[in-house]
Parts: sequence; structure tokens; C-alpha cells
Amino acid sequence: MDFSEMIYQDWAGLARTLIVGTVGYVFMVFALRISGNRTLAKLNAFDLAVSVAFGSVFASMLLSEGVALVEGILAISLLCFLQFLLAYFSVRSNKFASLVRSEPVILVRRGKIQPQAIYEARLTKRELFAIARSHGHHDLKDIDLIILESDGGFSVISKKKGEDQSDDEESDDDDNPLPTQS
Repeated sequence: MDFSEMIYQDWAGLARTLIVGTVGYVFMVFALRISGNRTLAKLNAFDLAVSVAFGSVFASMLLSEGVALVEGILAISLLCFLQFLLAYFSVRSNKFASLVRSEPVILVRRGKIQPQAIYEARLTKRELFAIARSHGHHDLKDIDLIILESDGGFSVISKKKGEDQSDDEESDDDDNPLPTQS
């Protein structure tokens, strides 16, 4: 095994990396500006996939001699175009939008865990409690809603001060107060 090739192969490879890297980077910044903020917003699984694919194409362009600069530019352009088409049809068709977009899911309502929702979201009670704690809550009774948003983030909405903290349903001691991690 020739260890010297791991560190340096030749000047042509270095020149290629500098040229392709610079031109590819400038093009990618240009493509991201044209495709809009949505591409980086990670609003849904497709937005995330495009962001990851951009990085993958750029890395392949930069490091693989088998991928020419024009091929990489074409691949990034194709991703931008497909992202545009997806957004275009999502805005114009609710049916299409429902196929490619996930809807927010209410995990906690009025301080009560929604068991079916956390099951379908593949979350545990411990993870839910951690989400509540990370938003400064020590008791689910203080929370009006915890929502799993379509981008994978969580929204925690506190109950308003003075809002009735009791509920008609029997309280489940297993749910409140939130356990701390040990």
C-alpha cells in the first residue's frame, strides 16, 4: 500500500478540486437563491431530501473525478426544477399536497396525552416528557397543546393564565407531573 497517495496524488487533482469546487460553490449559491428559501426550510420530507441531495451532489462533484462539473450543475439544476414543480403542484392542488406533505399531529391536548397519536408518531411518553421539559414545563397540566409539526419539530403551547387547570376526565397520575431523567 502506497501511503503517499493518500496524502497527495498529483497537481491535476488539486487543480480540478479548486476549479470545480469554486465554480460548483458559486453555482450552488446561485441555485439556492433562485429556488428560494423553501429549499432550505425543511418544511417536509421532500424539502429535506432536496437539501441533502444538494450536499451529496456537490460533494460528488468536488471529490469524484467521474462526475464532471457540467453533470453536477445539471444535477443541481434538476433538483431545483423538481423542487419548483413539487411546490407548484402542492400550491395548486390540495390532493397533490396531501400526498407529499404530512399534517401536524396533536400529541397532548389540554394537558392529556393522546395515546393513539404518540403511538402513530412512534414516540414514547418519556420522549414527550423530555419535549415538555425542554420547553420549560414541569407538568403536562400547564400545557394546552404539544404538536408534532410537519417539519419534525415540536410546538408546545402553554395554557393561558387563569385558564381552568382541571379537566372533566380523571387525571392519570402516570402522566403528571413530568418525571425527570435519571
